[in-house]
Amino acid sequence: MLDQILVRQVQRRLKASGLPLVVKLWNGQQIGDDTLAGVRIRLHQLASLKAMAKPSLGTLARAYVEGELDLEGDIRDILDLGDRLCNAGDCTPTTGSDGWKWWRHTRTRDRKNIQYHYDISNDFYGLWLDTRRVYSCAYFKTPDMSLEAAQEAKLDHICRKLKLRPDELLLDIGCGWGGLILHAAKHYGVRAVGITLSGDQHEYVSRLIDAQGLAARVEVRRMDYRDVSELSAYDKIASVGMFEHVGHANLAAYFDKVAALLKPGGLVLNHGITTAQPDAIGLGSGIAEFIEDYVFPGGELVHASDVLRVASVSGLECLDAENLRPHYARTLWHWVTRLEAHADEARQLIGEQRYRIWRIYMGGAAYAFEHGWMELWQVLAGKGVAGCQPNYPFKRDFIYLDA
Repeated sequence: MLDQILVRQVQRRLKASGLPLVVKLWNGQQIGDDTLAGVRIRLHQLASLKAMAKPSLGTLARAYVEGELDLEGDIRDILDLGDRLCNAGDCTPTTGSDGWKWWRHTRTRDRKNIQYHYDISNDFYGLWLDTRRVYSCAYFKTPDMSLEAAQEAKLDHICRKLKLRPDELLLDIGCGWGGLILHAAKHYGVRAVGITLSGDQHEYVSRLIDAQGLAARVEVRRMDYRDVSELSAYDKIASVGMFEHVGHANLAAYFDKVAALLKPGGLVLNHGITTAQPDAIGLGSGIAEFIEDYVFPGGELVHASDVLRVASVSGLECLDAENLRPHYARTLWHWVTRLEAHADEARQLIGEQRYRIWRIYMGGAAYAFEHGWMELWQVLAGKGVAGCQPNYPFKRDFIYLDA
């Protein structure tokens, strides 16, 4: 009886939405016109029917990851139709939120959270990242750039903003698979230190440093940013795609630490995902809870204004800010397309559930950036010398030398 009530609710929702999708039940029953459908949703149990009766993007993602339903079709169409389905009838939109959980960011918990996301398989990430394995927003100087070219352009974009010079000492907080520190050392002549909490990343980057003969100029450490001890030692600091793991309550301590490590007159570039709404922390309770449970445990997003405010309180003058939101949408579509192209290999490496997590997470994130629910800000800041800023960029010409 209950299942038929839910079936009628789903029928009404699909009819109200007018969307070209079909829902197929475990008992052979079908809702919608299969001949017109671009997306097919296959439900395997009553619980998935409940998710369809009053859906949110978060509940649909959770049901998909748990194998309660299958999503068949182009990932862009799936996300678009899913969003429109959730907003048909009486469903509450999922953008904006006060539902993001607060996490205590101890060193032990942060290490476990990072290991959960990154230490699953270096080979898995190699399936869909570029050849340098840069796991952050690329920079598409032209829309038709390849992912590899756009990631190299992003690395150059950061190095130019930081005005890297030969023999300067660069710290990369959250260095990932080493793309930035290796690029900066080879092309800008810096000495570089990268830190990461990931054991897999640390081992991978250590091998690359030796293989490329850069041991005299590049070092990778497995450590927490809070434990870096060389005060006022670094000419330049980059933090790319790590800021999201810091935690709202730790923003002041994070920027205080960055300021303490930076030499007077030094520059820091903070590259991180932020919310689009000033008072939001996350994307919506359903989406935020899904991301916490399955993707980034302990992650928190803040607004760009919080970055500027807290960095300034820590004594860092903000010199330049650039929102790369559409670039991250394009980056993520590249990633999810490449992941789907290697679906069988991905399943062999990490299993069906984790494959589903990454597919729906990256597709959903691409959709969110495309629709302005999230932003990606690069903020360049400087540490003054006796109250003066010696590296103020009067123009942006130095960033766009080959534009």
